[in-house]
Amino acid sequence: MSWRERAACRDVDPDLFFPIGTAGLTLVQIDEAKAVCARCPVRERCLQWALDVGQVEGIWGGTTESERRATRRRSARKDVKRIGAGILTRTTPA
Repeated sequence: MSWRERAACRDVDPDLFFPIGTAGLTLVQIDEAKAVCARCPVRERCLQWALDVGQVEGIWGGTTESERRATRRRSARKDVKRIGAGILTRTTPA
């Protein structure tokens, strides 16, 4: 059975997970979608999939588009620091 078949959202109206806008009633919709994700047994796998494929729209793994964007930026900064540290380590005279 795939992770999608075990997802808590599989029997929920998909429109709930694709809010339009960022204010007013949309915030309620986002909270409702995140509540479904909060009880989902595959939430982490769903989020990882969204990050891996660069899913831009919708609520995935309990995160909004902007939350995933921030996660990707943090991850990219860590990668740059790690690569930079490796270069400095290799080029520093013994």
